[in-house]
Amino acid sequence: MDRFKALLANKSDTGLSVAWTELGMADLMPGDVDVRITHTTMNYKDGLALTGKAPIIRKYPLIPGIDFAGTVVASSNSEFQAGDAVLLNGWGVGESHHGGFSQMARVKGDWLVKRPSALSAAQTMAVGTAGYTAMLCVLALEAHEVTPAKGPVLVTGAAGGVGSIAVSVLAKLGYHVVGSTGRPEEEGYLKSLGAAEVINRAELSSPGKPLAKERWAGAIDVAGSHTLVNAIAATQYGGCVASTGLAQGMDLSGNVAPFILRGITLAGVDSVMCPKPKRIAAWSRLAQDLDTAKLAALTVTRPVEDVVALAPEILAGKLRGRVVLEVA
Repeated sequence: MDRFKALLANKSDTGLSVAWTELGMADLMPGDVDVRITHTTMNYKDGLALTGKAPIIRKYPLIPGIDFAGTVVASSNSEFQAGDAVLLNGWGVGESHHGGFSQMARVKGDWLVKRPSALSAAQTMAVGTAGYTAMLCVLALEAHEVTPAKGPVLVTGAAGGVGSIAVSVLAKLGYHVVGSTGRPEEEGYLKSLGAAEVINRAELSSPGKPLAKERWAGAIDVAGSHTLVNAIAATQYGGCVASTGLAQGMDLSGNVAPFILRGITLAGVDSVMCPKPKRIAAWSRLAQDLDTAKLAALTVTRPVEDVVALAPEILAGKLRGRVVLEVA
């Protein structure tokens, strides 16, 4: 494909602009693998990038999109050959390197993961960075011995992308999942994914006590700020909280009491620069531990051309679960 369509973001004195543009292979950035993109997705970070609400894009012009799945069409990397099914999450793609809102991509082979045979390209994008991050959080809890027998696990932002996958995976693994959401109308949806309890995020979103009643053995938090502080304060002795988001804020106005009196671990989870072995492990576990029927239930499919209209919706919390974008 010598010519292809891509969503190109530019910035000028008048602000950010995004438009579908025809490009050539020479317009792509350096890399040793060319990929024909078949599917991508919409993440919270993509919403920030496309609306300019945060400085996600670090150089212009740039093709946004932090995820994609597709087929290798050319490779000078010994690990990949034409015809390989691959996927990519993070590594600065869609931020400083051309990303997934395009028919074609050229990237470093070290950034790619071979698609698990148990998952289709569309399913991997239903998972996307959000679901892959959720699995990294689950692995963090397991590494700190938060087992189903230890007690409930809290998931904040439970109706969102990370939260929905986290609830589904944890439930399949046998955990008693407590889902926190600001959308009470989503209680039925969350219970269909496996949540045993659903609480209103208002219980956690205001300043709280240094130590609260022990309610859960661990937590996966996408909110930060007061929500994260309160999640930590209510974690039982020896528990672990995996932190991977800032939907409420970047601040962390807590204290050391839970750490020195209860031995709580706060585990930071980064998906962007996560080493490749951990990525492969996470995707292997997703192929094994994610209920694909539940994945289908939390997924909607749209054409990639809808991505600009979807950006403000994901920031406003109007998108439930995951959105797969088909690249024609």
